[in-house]
Formats: sequence, structure tokens, C-alpha cells
Amino acid sequence: MIDINNIDFSKVSLFETMITIMAKIRSDFSQENVMILCNSKVEESLLVIKNKVSQKYKLKKLLILFYKKWNFSCSIQKYKLSQMLWLDKVMLSHQGNAFSLGIIFMYIAHQLNLLIEPIIFPTQLILTMKLSEDNYLYFNPLNGDILTKHILDVWLKCNISPSIKLNKNHLKRSKSLLIIHKILDMLKIALIEEKNIELALNVSNILLTLKPKDPYEMRDRGLIFSQLNCYKAAISDLLYFVERCPEDPISDIIKIQIHSIEQKKITFH
Repeated sequence: MIDINNIDFSKVSLFETMITIMAKIRSDFSQENVMILCNSKVEESLLVIKNKVSQKYKLKKLLILFYKKWNFSCSIQKYKLSQMLWLDKVMLSHQGNAFSLGIIFMYIAHQLNLLIEPIIFPTQLILTMKLSEDNYLYFNPLNGDILTKHILDVWLKCNISPSIKLNKNHLKRSKSLLIIHKILDMLKIALIEEKNIELALNVSNILLTLKPKDPYEMRDRGLIFSQLNCYKAAISDLLYFVERCPEDPISDIIKIQIHSIEQKKITFH
């Protein structure tokens, strides 16, 4: 299992880390093919965007390439959510969500010596580039649109609360491990909804390397084990949650789930 807690992100990109993790989850996931596809985009961008131009001009040209010429976007068709997260699928379809498109864009930008950083905004992932001291440009990884602070403030008011105000804490750079955790959590939920329980278990196990013995992750894995009829493992994980989070309102529901599992014949897989 990859030790994602000890990755040096100054040497390994978030994109490369994520495809390594995905290869651990899916046996048919080809890191090599994904890198070939992505590096072909890098090569094309290097031919179009010269190194001696300004950072802002480079970004403008890359946004045009990524969203206009290559047509990376959020799908308007009905895709499974997991297909919007698996990076091999996204590289082939050019359809993704803010997280998958964002980390692909950041990888290509880095090869152009553009420092693009991620921010987990309360509504979605956004990207930012520092133009000068206290001057940052923000944009939407779903479509490349520039995001002013006024737009971001409206997003908050419309989606969180009319009384909320944009502040500097909303615009703090998010650490790579947090981005990875968010992607894996979305992938786990998507796979459960799609009834792909074995892969969901693989994701859950990796999440537990990020947060060892986290009771909420243990609870989720226990529920996944129960769907796989791995009753002994399920009870162990669910009891762990109940014992450590007795005040959580969901503990009573989990106790009922444990009782239901105990009534079934324990099978081993």
C-alpha cells in the first residue's frame, strides 16, 4: 500500500500521486497510459506557449488550450460520478469535476513553470495564481472562468448563507493531502452508490492510511464490509465507531445495524 502520508509533494505532483493511488484501487488502471496522455498535452502546450512571456499571458494561453481547444469541461451528459473522478477516464473523455480537472490543469501548468494552487472553497475546488504581492487571480477549474472576489462572495451567499462574507480564510491554499482525501471520499461515495462495493473497500482502506483508526472512516468501512457479507470485520469496525463516538446521534443507528448483522450467519470471504 502506498504510504501517502510521507510523500514529498515538492518532488511528486498531486496528479502523479493521485494516479499512483488510483492504480492501487483499480487493477486495470494504467499509470503509464495516463501519463502518456497527459504529457502529450504538455508537449502541445510547450509548442504553443513560449517560456519568455509573462505568467499572466501564459495562463491565458493555457486556459484557451485546456478549455477551448482540448474541450476539458464538466459533463452536461449523464455520467457516473466515478467516471468524473477516475483520471484515466477523464483524460480520455475530457469530462470531469472540479477536483479531477483541477489537478490535471495544475500538472500541465507546472510543466510551463506556472505555479497554480488549489483552494477548497466552501462551494467547490477553485484554482489560484499569485500575480504580485497581495494580488491573486482566481479561476474555475470546471470552465476556466476568472473568478472575482465579488463572484466568490455571491457564491457563498447563494450556497451557504445570505449573511456570510468572503474572508481570507476562504481563500487559503489547501494542502495536497486534503485534496487527496476529498477526492477519495467522493470516489468512495460514488462507488457505493454505483454498487461497486469491492472498489469502495479499496478506497476505504486507503483513506484509513490517511487517517489511521479514524472512527468515521472505520464506520464507513464497517458498512462496506456488511454489504460484502464480511460480518465479523463489519462488526469490529462498527463497534470501534460506537465505542469512540457514543455521543454521536448516528451511534444509535449503528447499534441497530450491528444487532442486525449479528443475527446473520458469519461468512468469510
